[in-house]
Amino acid sequence: MEYNVLRAMTRDGAARITIINSTDIVNDAIKTKNTTPTATAALGRVMTACSLIGTMLKEKEDKVTLTFSGDGPAGKIIAVSDYKGNVKGYIENPSVDLPLKANGKLDVGGAVGAGLLSVVRDIGEETQTGSVEIVTGEIGDDICEYFVKSEQIPTVCSLGVLVDTDLSCKAAGGVLIQLLPYANEETVDKIEANLPNITNISRVFAAGATNDNVLDLAFAGIEYDVFDEFTAECKCDCDRERLRQAIASFSEKDIDDLFADTESIEVCCRFCDKKYNFKKIDVTR
Repeated sequence: MEYNVLRAMTRDGAARITIINSTDIVNDAIKTKNTTPTATAALGRVMTACSLIGTMLKEKEDKVTLTFSGDGPAGKIIAVSDYKGNVKGYIENPSVDLPLKANGKLDVGGAVGAGLLSVVRDIGEETQTGSVEIVTGEIGDDICEYFVKSEQIPTVCSLGVLVDTDLSCKAAGGVLIQLLPYANEETVDKIEANLPNITNISRVFAAGATNDNVLDLAFAGIEYDVFDEFTAECKCDCDRERLRQAIASFSEKDIDDLFADTESIEVCCRFCDKKYNFKKIDVTR
């Protein structure tokens, strides 16, 4: 079986790495959201980053949510992942379409704009929240900024989404490297020297590289041990009963207003676009 997530650590304990080939995840998101190339790149990078961070959670019920609240035309971009890296994503304006940048790349930073990145971890009954200002809107830079400022963890985050001529995702992926306490300086220097090898990660995957190949590029000249490999998917966990309970928690007046001119209401999941119908009796019983 071919897995799309790989986790490893340098043998001297200096750094850990998580690699994901998120091509299928991004293509599933495209089918649901019908995104333009710019929106595909923005949403795909956020979902890829969230999946990488999700794999650091400990328990099956844990969740992490990334929210990019920028002032750019893409609007709010949200992704939610579980501990296996299964992820769902939402972009407020899936039709955002900007001219290419001078270097010929999609203008994700322009689509996202300035604003705030928040990271919320739901761990059991505890919620941990951190936030930083969006640095470039290119997503990878902002993830690095979050870890350095909010969690004091030196981090490298390389993300990429390559959109094909038919507007599908030709390749997408991400690499997250974090230095561990008391990291060996020689190993750190080697990791820094290897960074150009993984800068354009989507093209590395498009050229046929596997996760093992990417690991060799990132940790060239460094002894390492693979921790595990598994599969992460684009998966929504929306649930009719959970939505029913949410509506039922509204005030009596709000519920009356909802059903003032109709016998039933339709609620659409913003992540997977699945629709649920409710009658008033469903939420007042």
